[in-house]
Amino acid sequence: MKLDNIIAKRKNKTIYRDGDTVVKVFDSDFSKADVLNEALNQARIEGIGLNTPKIHAVTTIDGKWAIVSDYISGKTLATLMEENPDKYDEYLELFVDLQMKVHSMSAPSLNSLKVKMDAKISQTDLDATTRYELHTMLNAMPKHNKVCHGDFNPSNIIINDDGEMYILDWSHVTRGNASADVARTYLLFCLEGKEDVAKKYLDLFCKKSDTAKQYVQKWMPIVAASQSVKGKPEEREFLLSWVNVVDYE
Repeated sequence: MKLDNIIAKRKNKTIYRDGDTVVKVFDSDFSKADVLNEALNQARIEGIGLNTPKIHAVTTIDGKWAIVSDYISGKTLATLMEENPDKYDEYLELFVDLQMKVHSMSAPSLNSLKVKMDAKISQTDLDATTRYELHTMLNAMPKHNKVCHGDFNPSNIIINDDGEMYILDWSHVTRGNASADVARTYLLFCLEGKEDVAKKYLDLFCKKSDTAKQYVQKWMPIVAASQSVKGKPEEREFLLSWVNVVDYE
């Protein structure tokens, strides 16, 4: 295994290409449980009919945990959007269609979105009254069992030379309500300073899926609070600004 070709560096991990495989090496202090859970999540997704890199091994390299999976040749959707601004709307449609395809799938063995968010809300340093309101809102939401990626954004989608789309990074996948996943994607666009894209994305998704925008917006405070726990300081401030939002435009 050769680890001399770095293709990406992210928080707590470095990703290398080794021939036809990708080796994701986690920092030495990264949780073993989180690594094994990520590998298990992706293995569960492999069998449901979505294009995703297949895992070949979970191992340790110099005392660090690593996941070895297929290398997918191509460009991320984020790169294509930047390189071809005239096709942005076309790419956004592909993006929404692919997310709807994910939501059409079922994987009963995945962890529950509601259970995960409930635990995250408890971990915040919000006051007890706010936490109670968020728990109550979450528990009142309809219970679904759709596949929710949890980090669905254009940088996690690769389009290969044949035009096939592959979805990467299933570390946050759960089963639950698709509108929570949509709320998360909306907030991700906002965190990148792309509020206009976020609005266009939400309008498009709601139109294509025949989902009331107000229904997705009800998830915003819940998702923002649950995602604020591990966020960067500047992201955390933005996410918590959504927690007390009651009325939406």
